[in-house]
Amino acid sequence: MLAVLISKIARFDYPREWPELFSFLAQQLQSADVLTSHRIFMILFRTLKELSTKRLTADQRTFAEISSHLFEFCWRLWQSDIQTILHGFSTISQSYGSSAVEQHHDDLYLTCERWLFCLKIICQLVISGFQSDAKCIQEIRPVKEVSPVLLNAAQSFLPYYTSFQSRHPKFWDFIKKACTKLMKVLVAIQQRHPYSFGDTCVLQPVLNFCLNKITDPEPDVLSFAQFLIKCMVMVKSVLECKEYKPSLTGRVMDENSVTLEQMKKNNSNAVAGVLTSLLPKERIVLLCNILIRRYFVLNSSDLEEWYENSEAFHHEQDMVQWTEKLRPCAEALYIVLFENHSQLLAPIVVSILQEAMNGCPTSVTEITPGLLLKNAAYGAAAYVYYELSNYLSFKDWFDGALSLELSNDHPNMRIIHRKVALILGQWVSEIKNDTKRPVYCALIRLLQDKDLSVRLAACRSLCLHVEDASFSEKDFSDLLPVCWVSCFNLVKEVQEFDSKVQVLNLISVLLGHVNEVIPYANNLMQFFQMVWEESSGESLLQIQLLIALRNFVVALGYQSPSCYAMLLPILQKGIDINGPDELNLLEDSMLLWEATISHAPTMVPQLLAYFPCLVEILERNFDQLQVAVDITEGYIILGGREFLSMHASSVARLLDLIVGNVNDRGVLSTLPVIDILIQCFPTEVPPLISSTLQKLVVICLCGGDDKDPSKTAVKASSAAILARIWVMNTNYLAQLTSEPSLSSLLQQTGVAIEDNILLCLVDIWLDKVDNVSSHQKKTFGLALSIILTLRLPQVLDKLDQILSVCTSVILGGTDDLSEEVSSGDAMSSSRIHGEDSLPSKELRRRQIKLSDPINQLSLENSVRENLQTCSALHGESFNSAMARMHPASFAQLKQALKMP
Repeated sequence: MLAVLISKIARFDYPREWPELFSFLAQQLQSADVLTSHRIFMILFRTLKELSTKRLTADQRTFAEISSHLFEFCWRLWQSDIQTILHGFSTISQSYGSSAVEQHHDDLYLTCERWLFCLKIICQLVISGFQSDAKCIQEIRPVKEVSPVLLNAAQSFLPYYTSFQSRHPKFWDFIKKACTKLMKVLVAIQQRHPYSFGDTCVLQPVLNFCLNKITDPEPDVLSFAQFLIKCMVMVKSVLECKEYKPSLTGRVMDENSVTLEQMKKNNSNAVAGVLTSLLPKERIVLLCNILIRRYFVLNSSDLEEWYENSEAFHHEQDMVQWTEKLRPCAEALYIVLFENHSQLLAPIVVSILQEAMNGCPTSVTEITPGLLLKNAAYGAAAYVYYELSNYLSFKDWFDGALSLELSNDHPNMRIIHRKVALILGQWVSEIKNDTKRPVYCALIRLLQDKDLSVRLAACRSLCLHVEDASFSEKDFSDLLPVCWVSCFNLVKEVQEFDSKVQVLNLISVLLGHVNEVIPYANNLMQFFQMVWEESSGESLLQIQLLIALRNFVVALGYQSPSCYAMLLPILQKGIDINGPDELNLLEDSMLLWEATISHAPTMVPQLLAYFPCLVEILERNFDQLQVAVDITEGYIILGGREFLSMHASSVARLLDLIVGNVNDRGVLSTLPVIDILIQCFPTEVPPLISSTLQKLVVICLCGGDDKDPSKTAVKASSAAILARIWVMNTNYLAQLTSEPSLSSLLQQTGVAIEDNILLCLVDIWLDKVDNVSSHQKKTFGLALSIILTLRLPQVLDKLDQILSVCTSVILGGTDDLSEEVSSGDAMSSSRIHGEDSLPSKELRRRQIKLSDPINQLSLENSVRENLQTCSALHGESFNSAMARMHPASFAQLKQALKMP
């Protein structure tokens, strides 16, 4: 703990406040005994680990300086210690039972521990003390110096693995740690400095060693699973290293200087040559065979684990980190090997599969080597389906073997059934129309198997089929009742958290992709209620449940209120920002909230009462802004006047919170909501949201949008909202633009206004008419026509432009209203279930758009009438202004107004 504490202090204080830290530690090491030096190295390790995580350039430069000072000392001590340790191990192995030797065990063990700390420090110094050579293309000298010695150390320790196991358990534990750590460090160095590691003197011995241990391990190494895993990780890392792929790009002719890319290409081609010599075709084929025939095959301890707890076995084999277990690691290596050499290995894998199937017919039920090899071959074929489909017909394979094996219910067949379930999921893209139905039936049957690991594998594969783009609901619909029941039963039977998440994910996917949900709604509601009650404190499971509930609400559509008794209490807990799981559940709870509002046929009191929570959420941050905007629009459309009368102050607060405090994209998503709010309540809303409207005026009159499309879009949409107010509530906008508070706000933001603010807005309407939709253009036209009725001489100065815009809008006509889409139109529900089941919110929103007063007004009549008013107000000055119009413009005006 003291070492950790020192490291945390050093993160902040080194080097400015604590420059002598490392020099002091190095000084202490000169005269320290083994115990003290052990403690000093613990402090060094923790401190270097902490400092290595700092990412600023200056901090990385500081770490490089530390590395240059410490590396030589640590490296010499490490080499000295390993000689001491190996000498000690040799003495121990030759003098078993000697009391004199026993007395030195503690000192030797301390040296071992110090050596391990020293190894970790060297790793940090080499990894973080130098920029990756993949970027700088410079040779990292310590890589060539250190790596071969680390490999020799591992080779020196391995012989003691078996001899110490029973006699010296403490040192046996050290051997395990040391060997795995040495390989782990080599992998880390290769990944950080691939080019330096790719030198023949490093890559060749390391890769040779690892390949030999995998393909031809000594008996003691074969039992050392963690070490074999590290060897496989090393080979996999080399095989998938992009820096080792030969470059296919050419070089520009007559290029004098060697570019960075050319240097990378040269290095890559050099390493590719080394790899080709290390991995001839025979060795690749041998490695593939060994992986499948040795490491994929289940052994007696695997089968024992399976029989004792099939659920745990399933997760251990299929869902753990592939670096933790030998078989998943071998599978990961096999996949990379196959990807690199698919044309060579595809016929080999098919031949192994055929050999295994011939050696173990579908009728065999005894657990024989043949059955276990077939299970391994099935796994190999499942993982690389994308290439094997060229060599193997899935239909023939399914009809001739897989379906027959599924009809065999012998308990031992669980081994094959589980792998068949995996194959049916992995080969989903190759399962064509005439085979879909039998495969769906097979998966439903596997979902009812007696063995939990088989059922969970089927669950995952069924999920892949339902999500597949070519999923056939017609072939699956009559299987739904059995599928739902099987899922419900499976959730009740499984114990592990991961299993419940997996089943819940399948239910969620089914809800999102099938239409026949309503007949099973009651059972689903009971199921969701049960899972929620049992998932307290399991936020990941609750997240999956919230996703499933959202799909459930979407699937129910207009009948979604039938689930409110179960749904709304869950929703209320999810959107409570003071709840214990708020951080984990809020995002998915808000998506559920949005779906609930969008599909509600009518507003209910409970939903109406939730709206203030939205303001509280946005007061904390804007992470969920887009969903919050969609929810707000849903409340306006669904709740109408009742919603506004109850939550007017919350609406005003929410809009004021957003506008002026979020980026252009955020404002742009919010403006349609303000527009529809004003459209629905043109008299009540503008005074209510005056603060927000003042901000929109500021946005319109600020410059800086010439080269920024997003700012132009925000300014144009803001101007359209103000134009709507001018058309629908003229007196209010006139009052707003003359308020001293608006002038003060404009001054604070640095906007200089020399003219009437309203006339400045006229300039914006004239300028931005080409940046808005046809519907907004009509709004601009109507607003500009009303400007003609003002008793202001400046109107005549703009008369030509105003009439030009109005003419172009009238003659241009209006497009279909479908272009007027709000932020919430891209609902996933519409994508999933099509136009026939549009959310009630969307239908209501379309109705509101169709009944927009702007649509009812005639721009042609408005311009004609307001021109007469303008003429009456300004008399001869008006006639002079009209006379200045270009003849062509005047002719278009007459055409637009149908004037003789």
